[in-house]
Amino acid sequence: MVFLLLVSFGVSMLTAVLLIRWVRDHARHYEAEKPQRFHVGDVPRLGGVAILAGLSFGWAMGALAAWLAWSVNSQVVWSTALGWGVMTLPAVLGGAYEDATQRLAVRYRLALTAVSAVLACVLLDVAVPRLALPGVDGLLATWPWLGIAFAVFAICGLPHAFNIIDGYNGLAGTVAMLIGLSLAHVALQVGDRELAAIVLCMVGSTAGFLFWNYPRGLIFAGDGGAYLWGVVLAVASIALVQRHAVVSPWFPMLLLIYPVWETIFSIYRKLARGVSPGVADALHFHQLIYRRIVRGVFHDDASRRMLMRNNRTSPYLWGFTLLTVVPAVLFWNNTFALMVCCALFAVFYVSAYLMLVRFKVPRWMRTKY
Repeated sequence: MVFLLLVSFGVSMLTAVLLIRWVRDHARHYEAEKPQRFHVGDVPRLGGVAILAGLSFGWAMGALAAWLAWSVNSQVVWSTALGWGVMTLPAVLGGAYEDATQRLAVRYRLALTAVSAVLACVLLDVAVPRLALPGVDGLLATWPWLGIAFAVFAICGLPHAFNIIDGYNGLAGTVAMLIGLSLAHVALQVGDRELAAIVLCMVGSTAGFLFWNYPRGLIFAGDGGAYLWGVVLAVASIALVQRHAVVSPWFPMLLLIYPVWETIFSIYRKLARGVSPGVADALHFHQLIYRRIVRGVFHDDASRRMLMRNNRTSPYLWGFTLLTVVPAVLFWNNTFALMVCCALFAVFYVSAYLMLVRFKVPRWMRTKY
């Protein structure tokens, strides 16, 4: 299985090099005045293509290894690898097209992620089997189509949640890796080597992209990368709970609560101000960390100062993510403990957000360099 991870890593890293070298011109069309822009210069935003290349090659090699009975501890069959590959394409290619042209409206990207979600349900037969909520599980058992609807909603929504947190070098990619490693760990715990191999290919391809993305910021994941992470992790989460009754449905909920809660809270605060949730702004949690905690650099040129501040922002959010990943892995089959952790995260997030907005950051947390 390590072989598949290394293959995905290598293909993604090499593809990223080619994109950095030859596909930089499209970045000139990215508007400098966008509120979510925190870099200087023209940086290619097609990292999602590199991740997709590594991921697809890893899945193909896993299926080939299983077919030829190679000893790589992989049990990925061709039909499964093909199904995963096909279902990711609409969302990822739509995001990549937007990254390259800036001409694909949000509603069309949302529609393409919905297509990926429907394909996942049809080709991979995924559906939300239970939510461990009184009354709801009975409805899911009585009306199977309800579980499919929940799955489509989750698979369609998570890519956009990852797109929201994809604001700084290494942030969303490392979060995706941590979540992927956690899913693979639990999949191995319950003996699902196929699902573990599928997710580890995503981890490897993401690591290959991060080799160039952090800390140098030579390439960005873009919408294509964010949508790929969201689709793959959403389908893997649903499949893990669906296949193994011992896994609590709140395990993936706690793993993914950072991007999910960021999205929910963002929609709430925008509606509270009378602004459309689709309007981009610079008031997300990671952006407040950038402004309030990672303080100014007083030497070198503007480009280097912004890059240094950008790179110093992500580790704060990695630690933030570990607050959910660690208890999720520890209590993956304990629904009550997972629910409590989800509630504590929501309280902690809102408290921290209000503290940042009101300039009440403790002095010891501020970074000045």
